Order: sequence, then structure tokens, then C-alpha cells
Amino acid sequence: MLTHTYETRLTWQGTTADGYRVYPRNHVGVTVPATQELALSADPAFRGDRELLNPEQLLVMAASSCQLLSFLAVAARHGVTVLGYTDEATGWMDMTDKPERVGRIVLSPVIEVAAGVDPVEVVRMSHDAHEECFIANSLTSTIELDVTVVTQQPG
Repeated sequence: MLTHTYETRLTWQGTTADGYRVYPRNHVGVTVPATQELALSADPAFRGDRELLNPEQLLVMAASSCQLLSFLAVAARHGVTVLGYTDEATGWMDMTDKPERVGRIVLSPVIEVAAGVDPVEVVRMSHDAHEECFIANSLTSTIELDVTVVTQQPG
């Protein structure tokens, strides 16, 4: 196999309605398949244990986590109420690339916002957050955003 794929899932619940200083930063990230502890190995393609996390999964998770945190900060600074965020992130390592590396990561956040929030503005803020993301700025990988906005319906 010449291309390896790494998948992660990240979730956050809360609200940014009260501003930048108070929204919760805690979130949950899992790799696919899910693991229950931070025990590490190599990718199974490199003779590692498939039941344990590998560095490539952690790289994808770091990019996903950083994007979430950067987005929440941007949304809070703009007074936009975010109620939920889930990201199905995937990274690819093409073994024909030289040097071999995780060359592409796609972050696919589904962002739940309060009624009345402009979805176009949420997508724009997602791209602004990408520009602020420390992890994305540290990588040579291509990182793409495929944003879906879900607006909470009035009660």
C-alpha cells in the first residue's frame, strides 16, 4: 500500500455567548479506531500495534484540536454564539512523496451555531482561525477545510 490514511474525531460542547474569557476549552478527541489510553506505537504499516495511537494520528488530532481552539477564539471575539463543533479529520501519507510525510490533512468541522448567525460568516471565521492556528502554521502539510454550518432552530 502506497498511501496510509489516519482518521480522528473531535467534539466540543458549550457556548461562546459569554465571550472569549469564559467559554470552555476542553474537548474530546478520539482516533479511529478509538483507543482508551495514550499508549503509543508505530503505524501498523510500519510494524506497530494497531490498538495503540501512532504519531501520525496524533499529528492529525493536533491539527484538528488547534483548528477548534482557534475557531472558538475567533467566534468569541466576534460575539458569535457557537454551541457545538465536531470534526471528522483525515490525514494522508503518500509513501511515494520524498521525503515521506503526512502531506495532506482535511478537517471537516460541523459547527452548530445559534439561530440568526450567518453561516457564510462562520465559514469565513473558520478560515481566519486556520490562519491563526499554531499547528497549521508549523506544518508543511496541506491542510484543507470543508466546513458545514448547522444553525440552531428557534425554540
